[in-house]
Amino acid sequence: MRDSRLILLALLVCVAVPVRGDDLTPVQTLGKTLFYDGSLSLNGDQPCVTCHSPTTGYSGPDGVVNGSGAVYEGSVPGRFGNRRPPTAAYAAQAPVFHHTFEDGEVLFVGGAFLDGRATGHLVGNAAADQAEGPFLNPLEMALPHAACVVQRVCNPESPDLYPVKLTDIWGGDICAISFPEGLAAQCADANAEITIEDEDTADRISVAFTAIAQSLAAYEMSPEMARYSSKYDQYLDGEAVLTAQEDLGRELFEGKALCSQCHVTGRGPNGEPPLLTDYTYDNLGVPRNPDLPYYAMAAVNPDGTDYIDRGLGDFLRKDPIYDVLAGGQDGKFKVPTLRNVSAGATPEAPRSYMHNGYFKTLEGVVKFYNLRDVWPRCASDLVPEADALAQHCWPGPEVAANVNGDELGDLKLTEDEELALVAFMKTFTDQ
Repeated sequence: MRDSRLILLALLVCVAVPVRGDDLTPVQTLGKTLFYDGSLSLNGDQPCVTCHSPTTGYSGPDGVVNGSGAVYEGSVPGRFGNRRPPTAAYAAQAPVFHHTFEDGEVLFVGGAFLDGRATGHLVGNAAADQAEGPFLNPLEMALPHAACVVQRVCNPESPDLYPVKLTDIWGGDICAISFPEGLAAQCADANAEITIEDEDTADRISVAFTAIAQSLAAYEMSPEMARYSSKYDQYLDGEAVLTAQEDLGRELFEGKALCSQCHVTGRGPNGEPPLLTDYTYDNLGVPRNPDLPYYAMAAVNPDGTDYIDRGLGDFLRKDPIYDVLAGGQDGKFKVPTLRNVSAGATPEAPRSYMHNGYFKTLEGVVKFYNLRDVWPRCASDLVPEADALAQHCWPGPEVAANVNGDELGDLKLTEDEELALVAFMKTFTDQ
C-alpha cells in the first residue's frame, strides 16, 4: 500500500494547478504554511523558518548565535544539534544520493543534509526526505512520532492559517486516520515512546507524513525560495555589468582560486541558471568550532570537546553497501550552494559558514582557502576564527584524514585578490 500511495503522491505534486505569475502553486502555498507553522514543534515555538530565514538566504538569522556556536536551540530548552543550519534555498534541486567514479575513485553526489543521509531513494526527492527529519529530531523540533506531525497538520490549531489544506492537495482521505486515543497528550512529551499498533493506521500516517514532506519540498522549489535574481544572474543575462573588482573576482573564481571546480558557475545543459555547487562532498580541513554548544551536552555527547563530526563517513557506516568506503569519506560534507552566501551578513549580524559555523566572515573563509597550508598551526585546536586571523595561525582540522590538498591550502592569492573574490561572491545574493 505504501509504495502505490507514494506513486500517487508524486503524481499529484506534478499535476497541482499553478497560478499566474510568480505566485505560488497550491502545493507550494501549503508547503509555505507548513514552513512557517510553529505548532509543528514540540512546544509550538519553532517553525522551520526559525533556522531558515529569508533575511539570511534561508539560513540562521540570529547574529548572536551565528557569532558564537552557530547552532540553534531546539524546541526543548537546552538542546542543541551539532551543526549549523545550512541554507534551505536552492537545496531542493539536489539529485538523489548516488555515486559515480572520477579518476578511478568513488565520488558521492547529491542527497540532502550536510552528510547526505536524506538520500531521496524512497520517493525520488532528497528535499522531501530531508523535510521529515527536523520534525522528529529530539534536538530540533522534537516531536516524538510522525503521527504527531500528521495529527497537527490534519487538525490545525488555527485553520484560518491554512489557506490550502493537506486534503485540498492530496485528497480528502489523506487525513481519514483513526489516531490512537490520547495521542495529542503523548505528543506533548519529547520522551514519549509512541507505537502505532494498527497496520492500516500506521500506513496512513506514513503516507500523510510523506505528503507533508513533499509539500515542503515543493515550496523549497518555488520562485519564492529559488528566485535566481542575483546580480550574477543579471550579468549572465546581459542585464548587469560587474565592477572591476567583481570581474577580477570572477576571473579568479573560475581560474587561479579554483572555486568553480566545485561551485560551478556555468549554465546547465539546457541553459538553466547555475546552482553554484556540484553536490559532491569534500573535507576542507575545517577546524572545530570551540563555541559549539554540543560539546557541553553530556547527555547526548559524552565525548565533550573530543567529539569529532565525521560527516559523510559516519552516514556511510550505517549503510550495508557503502560501509566499506566510509573511512575514505571521513570529514567530508556536501559542497553547499553559494547562492545568497552573503545575504543578511553585517558586522553587527554575522553569518556563519562551514558545517560547524567555525567561520563568521567570507573574508575568513577565503583567507583559509588561500593560506590553510601556509600559516602555522595555532597553539590549540580550539581557537576561534577571529583569534586565528589575528595570530596568523590555523587550528588543526577536525578530521585530519582525507583533507583536500589539491584545490585549496596555498593558492598564492594577494590580499587584493582575496577581497575581489569576496566582492564577486556577494553578487550571488538574490535581489
